[in-house]
Amino acid sequence: MGLFSKKQDNAFADVDHREHSTTTSANSTAKITGGDVILVEFEPNDPENPMNWSDKRKWMTTWLLCFMCLFIGLSTASYSAGVGKMVAELGVSREAGQVGMFVFNASFAVVPMFLGPLSEFLGRNPIYLGCYIMFTVWFIPLALAKNIATIIICRLLSGCFGAAGTTIIPGTLADIWTTERRGLPIAMFSFVAVLGTVAAPLYCGFIDQNIGWRWIEWIQLITNGAMCLLEVLLLRETRGSSILSKRAAKLRKETGDPRYKSKSELEATSLKELLHKSTTRAAILMVTEPVVFFFSLWLAFAWAMVFLFFTVNNHGFSEGVAGLPYIACIIGTFFGLASCFHQAKLYENAQKKNNGIAVPEARLYWSCFGAVALPISLFWFSWTQFSSVHWIVPAIALCPLVWSIYMIFDAVQNYLADGYGEFASSAISAQGFIRNMLAASFPLYSQQMFVNLGYQWAGTLCALIATIMVPLPVSLLLPLRTCWR
Repeated sequence: MGLFSKKQDNAFADVDHREHSTTTSANSTAKITGGDVILVEFEPNDPENPMNWSDKRKWMTTWLLCFMCLFIGLSTASYSAGVGKMVAELGVSREAGQVGMFVFNASFAVVPMFLGPLSEFLGRNPIYLGCYIMFTVWFIPLALAKNIATIIICRLLSGCFGAAGTTIIPGTLADIWTTERRGLPIAMFSFVAVLGTVAAPLYCGFIDQNIGWRWIEWIQLITNGAMCLLEVLLLRETRGSSILSKRAAKLRKETGDPRYKSKSELEATSLKELLHKSTTRAAILMVTEPVVFFFSLWLAFAWAMVFLFFTVNNHGFSEGVAGLPYIACIIGTFFGLASCFHQAKLYENAQKKNNGIAVPEARLYWSCFGAVALPISLFWFSWTQFSSVHWIVPAIALCPLVWSIYMIFDAVQNYLADGYGEFASSAISAQGFIRNMLAASFPLYSQQMFVNLGYQWAGTLCALIATIMVPLPVSLLLPLRTCWR
């Protein structure tokens, strides 16, 4: 895998169940194992196997998850638009108000370490629906809050439940899409993840300015409530092992034969052991795999740039107008989506040139340009922050800035999913932890950094860090020898 190889640790290896004879029951294939257990499996064309779903069903599931991710992303950033009036009304400092942003993002860093194993233990749907319903409910006390402590607690709990709607999605897409076809669905997930984060200031400033910060939360309740209803009605279980476990339980009940078991039931471990293995595996990958560590750090820094600019000065504009420069961010996101379509073509070409097998590094072509565009955009934004320069000049810089962040986000998600196989969820959890913790911390000190260093030098510091990270994707692509051919 590029410069680094994946290590297959015996501690992570699956249990081997050797099959001796087969029988068929209902819509399942049942195999009798050495322990006189009838193993329930999917038939080759089983319609209940998520991998065999029609493209229509797969895309509907993908879009349901993407819209859920979009609405959760909007709630992440919408809070920052109302912080000014909120702290003024409650009589607390702006720093105290920013703690609400910190705890929300910090929960996105920690909770996924436990949600992944829970989704493997209980299935995807119970986690999605239970968490999304609770995420939506917490907007009510948030909108009615009378003190900052209530707001911080509500934001913390909202983030804990909202994390399910973003962090489990790559695993769900892997449940229904093959590796060869997964690039575009992951690109759509990356698109809504970035769009939801950067689009909220565009309209939330007007809401806060005209009807108050509490209505930002009420509107979030209404939109997420409607989306929640669609998820309950249309979203189906995608984890094959959960479907087979339910099928085996049904066969045991119908036949009275306790031998019917799914593979996951035979390999079942306690939830405690599953949680321990998942969290330790993520930590092990972070320490032992340089690719996981440096790519996580790269994406974390890029993602933190989004939250950094939520707290900078609004150039004296009214709250509503101050959100209009974020139109450039939205345009950058759409450019990113277009680039991902071309990246998918490059990946297909790499497959053809390697006997139908594309290495994970083939996901990184456009991220090389994103790595270069990030420091350039930061320099551009920072050194046009003068009263003599029209405000639209730094605003335009937000377009390539967000485009570059999108390219990095999509590349890292795809690379880790392809490169670490059965350990992909652990690798993605590790990068999610670093990414969200850094994003959570930036708003706490970004305002002071820009005030004390000035826009130019604070931005230059960020640009220099981004410049140091430029070689990361290039170093993995150099040995590939198929770039742009």
